[in-house]
Amino acid sequence: MNALPLNGVRVLDFGRFIAGPYCAALLAEYGADVIRIEKRTGSEDRFTTPVTSGGEGALFMQMNRNKRSITLDPMNPAGREVVRKLVASADVVVANLPPQTLAAMGLDYDSLRAIKPDIILTTSSAFGPTGPMSSFVGFDGVAQAMCGSVYMTGEPDQPYRAQINWVDFGTALHNALGTMVALMERGKSGRGQKVEGSLLGTALSLNNGVLIEQAVARADRVPTGNRGQTSAPVDVFRTRDGWILCQVVGRPLYERWAKLMGEPSWLEDPRFDTDESRGIHGELISERMSRWCAERSNDEVMAALGAAKIPCGPVLTPQQALDHPQTEALGFYQPVDYPGLPRPAPVSAVPLNLSISQGGIRHRAPMVGEHTEQVLQELGYDGSAIASLREQKAI
Repeated sequence: MNALPLNGVRVLDFGRFIAGPYCAALLAEYGADVIRIEKRTGSEDRFTTPVTSGGEGALFMQMNRNKRSITLDPMNPAGREVVRKLVASADVVVANLPPQTLAAMGLDYDSLRAIKPDIILTTSSAFGPTGPMSSFVGFDGVAQAMCGSVYMTGEPDQPYRAQINWVDFGTALHNALGTMVALMERGKSGRGQKVEGSLLGTALSLNNGVLIEQAVARADRVPTGNRGQTSAPVDVFRTRDGWILCQVVGRPLYERWAKLMGEPSWLEDPRFDTDESRGIHGELISERMSRWCAERSNDEVMAALGAAKIPCGPVLTPQQALDHPQTEALGFYQPVDYPGLPRPAPVSAVPLNLSISQGGIRHRAPMVGEHTEQVLQELGYDGSAIASLREQKAI
């Protein structure tokens, strides 16, 4: 097996929940030695949505595969010295913490650079480094709300946020890209740098098309439930035994759809001439497809739409998503055991296939402080020094 491209890169993960930890997990997948630093009794994100007898959570299983764990109190004087030695041994520090917290822990860029001049600090905040809300804290849903997405999701009298944390994951992906760019720059020039993302920045970026339309065309759109507004049919449709989503964008797809519906005259109807005009008349188009779907089962609808090369998919429950043959065929979920799990967790590897540098899940998420002594020994601490750190409650 070829050595992974990030072998030899050490990452200190002070992150919590998703934006920081998932960024570090992506680096670990491709060979980086990622050391997760958490509170002495385990940090709060370890116990979100518990699935083990010890209380570890589902998100933790995904965020922290391939990492080692040490417990450490950076606010403790003895712990601060451990931080200094860790930083001196590292290439990247990942910390999605507020600037004031970073400074208090000695993890701000100036403090890190004083220890190791070529260090890379990858950090993210809720609202970015400047502006009236820059000192506020926030989660994924707050950024969803502020980018226009929540307003446009749901019905006019009831906005909805997305249940998945797409802003957090998007920020982690942006930060991982920024970290790779910084590593490439350091390889060329020897200089480290600060990589800084934000939840609001990610949300505004991913919703940029909607905002461009508003700024330029003053569309003033209002939510229309599951029905799309700039092409049609784009909607969720009930079948005899379930639901499917269909998404038709562009004239070729619309032509195939109209023929499947038995509506050849609609190909000459000026109301349906362009994506924009079909979006304007989307309610009528959705009604036609609703009647067609209501007469058929999910399997029948999927077979017909699939044969016509019209984008579609069944609306699945989480269990159905796990069991679907297409999910199984992709092989992204790997059964990973963990102490206290009633059965192995299906942890997703990075959903990419690389012809040479394929990463993967090499080991499960760590237990609290599982590698504390191992990492400290690598830094030069002997048994008595480690015992002293425990007595001082630094680890």
